Amino acid sequence: MTALLLFGDQLGPHFHAGHSGEILLVESAAALRRKPYHRQKLHLVLSGIRHLAAELGDRATLVRAGTYAEAIRDFGRPVVAHQPGSLAAEGLLRRLGVEVLPTPAFALGREEFTEWAGDRTTFLMEDFYRDQRRRFGVLVDGGDPVGGRWNHDVENREPPPRSPRLGVPEPWWPREDDVDAAVRADLDALDLPTTGVDGPRWFAITRQEALAALDVFVRDRLPHFGPHEDAVLRRDPTMAHSLLSVPLNHGLLHPLEVVRAAERAYHAGDAPLASVEGFVRQVLGWREYVWHLYWHLGPEYRARNEFGATAPLPDWWRALRPGGVRAACVRTALEGVRDHGWVHHIQRLMVLGNHALQRGYDPAALDDWFTTSFVDGFPWVMPVNVVGMSQHADGGVIATKPYLSGGAYLNRMTDHCGDCWFDPRKRTGDRACPFTAGYWAWLDRHAPRLRGNHRMSRPLQGLQRLDDLDEVRAREPHRDVF
Repeated sequence: MTALLLFGDQLGPHFHAGHSGEILLVESAAALRRKPYHRQKLHLVLSGIRHLAAELGDRATLVRAGTYAEAIRDFGRPVVAHQPGSLAAEGLLRRLGVEVLPTPAFALGREEFTEWAGDRTTFLMEDFYRDQRRRFGVLVDGGDPVGGRWNHDVENREPPPRSPRLGVPEPWWPREDDVDAAVRADLDALDLPTTGVDGPRWFAITRQEALAALDVFVRDRLPHFGPHEDAVLRRDPTMAHSLLSVPLNHGLLHPLEVVRAAERAYHAGDAPLASVEGFVRQVLGWREYVWHLYWHLGPEYRARNEFGATAPLPDWWRALRPGGVRAACVRTALEGVRDHGWVHHIQRLMVLGNHALQRGYDPAALDDWFTTSFVDGFPWVMPVNVVGMSQHADGGVIATKPYLSGGAYLNRMTDHCGDCWFDPRKRTGDRACPFTAGYWAWLDRHAPRLRGNHRMSRPLQGLQRLDDLDEVRAREPHRDVF
C-alpha cells in the first residue's frame, strides 16, 4: 500500500485521518544544516516529528537520512504527499515521482483562490478577507458582517497601559518531556550552525498541547486581545497574543477550528466583537492570504526590490547579538528573537521591518533572516509579510503604501522611548532617534518613486517643510550607531 509522507509542518490529524496505511516521517540532516536556523526552531521541528511518530505507533516509520531524497528512495515503496510549504519541496517531490495531493492545512483551496484572484494585478487583503468571511460564514448575518462593520481596527489601536504588564492571564505553557530531552541532546551532538539560544520551548508542538493552548487563549486571553494588539510592552512580550502561530503553521490546528472557537466565544458573550474580529482577521484573512499569494505570485516575487535596497544585514542583526544596540525598541525586539525565536507582529513590522526599510537592507536577505530566525517562519510565510508588506519591495502588489513610521509612532505605541538613549522628538544631533531621522531620510531618498502614490502625498509635503533636511541628508546615510 502507498505510504503517506508527512513533513514537519503537517502534524495534525487532518493530514492523516483519511489514510489507513503507513505514515513516513523523515529527519533530514541536510535540511537541519541548510541554513543558520534558530536553535529553538529546529527543536520544535524535531520534537513535533518525534511526538507524532510516538502517537502513531506502528503506523509510522521514522527515517533519519542525509537528505529527503535519500530517505524516499531508500524507503523503497510508493509514497504520496500533501502539498508542502515551499516551492523547493514541491519541486523535489515531483522530481522524485511522488504524487502531490492538495493540502488540508487551509480553509480555502488553490483553485478557489485562483478563481478569486482572476486577472488582478494587486491583491488587497481586505477584499480577500471579506470574501473569506462570506464564503465560510464567519461572523456574518445573512451575508453582512455582525455588528455592521467588517473591520474593527479602529477599536484595536490603543497605546500600552502605563503599567509594565497588561495584566491578563498567562498563556498556556508546555511542559517538556523525554522526547524534548532527547531532541536537545541530539541537537547538542550535531553542533549545527544555529542562531539564538536554546529553550525551554514556549510553544505547543503536539495536537493535545495545541488544543490546550487554543482553549486557554479563547477562554482567558481573547477577551483582552483586541484593544492593545498593536502595542508593545518591554516586560510583557506575550501581552494578550495567542501564541498559536507555531501550532497553526506546524499543521496541528486547522484554521477553521480556531476561528470557530473564537466565534463561539463572541456569540456566548465571552469576548467582545472587536477582539474576536481582529483575531479572525489574522487567521482566516491574513494567514490564508499569505499562503495563497506565495504560490500565486511564484518564485520571482521574492526577488522584487522596488527601492533598490542592497545593504547587507549587520552582523549584530544576523547573529542576534543586540547587546550594544542603543535603540531600546530594536534591542528589545532582537532580544525576543534571540531568546524565543518570536516577537509579536508589531515588533516584526513596525520595529524590525521599519528599521530594515529605513536602512535599506536587502529584501531577499531579510526574508531569509525572518524565515530562519522565527520559530513560526516557513518559506511560504515570509515573502508577502517581508518583501510585500514590510519592505514594500513589490511596488504595491499587496499594500497601498509603505509601512514605515518615525519615532512618534513608536513613542505612542510602546513603552521603550522613556528611558531610551535616543529622543524620539529629535531628528538631528547625537541623540537623534534613528527612526525619526531615518523616516525623513528614507522619504527624501525615494521621493521621486513615491510622488505617484496619493497615500504618501502628506508625508512628502511634510518633508518639504523641514528646515534641517540638509543635516538629516548628510548624517543618516553614514549612521553606524543604533
